[in-house]
Amino acid sequence: MSDSLTVAVLGTGLMGAGMARNLSAAGHDVRAWNRTPARARPLAADGVTVVTDPAEAVRGADAVVTMLLDGPATLEVVGAAADAFEAGAVWLQTGTVGPEAQGDLAARAAERGLLFVDAPVLGTRTVADAGELTVLAAGPDAARPVADQVFDAVGSRTIWLPGDAADGPASRLKLVLNNWVLALTAATGETLALAKALDVDPDTFFAAIEGGSMDTPYLRMKAAAILGGDFTPNFTVNGAAKDLRLIVAAGEAAGARMDLAAAAAARFERAADQGHGGEDMAAGYFASWA
Repeated sequence: MSDSLTVAVLGTGLMGAGMARNLSAAGHDVRAWNRTPARARPLAADGVTVVTDPAEAVRGADAVVTMLLDGPATLEVVGAAADAFEAGAVWLQTGTVGPEAQGDLAARAAERGLLFVDAPVLGTRTVADAGELTVLAAGPDAARPVADQVFDAVGSRTIWLPGDAADGPASRLKLVLNNWVLALTAATGETLALAKALDVDPDTFFAAIEGGSMDTPYLRMKAAAILGGDFTPNFTVNGAAKDLRLIVAAGEAAGARMDLAAAAAARFERAADQGHGGEDMAAGYFASWA
């Protein structure tokens, strides 16, 4: 197998754009499609072939990377390109869609004779741009030679998990991880809102926890965004609300009540209703002032 692959990237939003650039920089032939074409066009300057039809992107591709909003959007786009897939191509499903949707996507892959890999990624836009994502992956051994070349280009670490990709082992782990990070984000916003409401200088809060077990770099990062008013999106309020809805549904389907996740979902949805949906998830802070 040549070291150079033909890779289709379907979805070039906050995460997919950086992935496409890094794949091109690694020497792969990259074709990119996005539902909003204007968001994909700048990739041409990085050697990426930008197309307006997902079928054109996947035709003859060794690997297809999907980084789309959710399960229904992914099924729709893949369905539109179904007849153009090369039998035996590797489909790397990197979006956060939840384990239930992952099973539907795996069934679609089987219909087309594709090697399906459950491969959500950890990181933000900045991490994707730097090619330092962590990839959580599960899938057939036959997919790994191609999959690992793609993962090496977009990430700094790949964690291969046992199990059938159709069961979504990587997607289930991704929800557990996102539950933790989204809980931290929501708690940071709510804590700073409480400090403001009670006329407490945030600096005194940080001085009190400095160097202790309650102090975390992530808290500091999101607090700096809130206090500095910089809500440039790395991961959006809308994305946080969507992932939390997936977390609540998956947890409850498995018998676990997700009270904090449900409350956090309501906070992010309220912030989105206020007009902050496209801003960084730190803007969930504004939900306290509804």
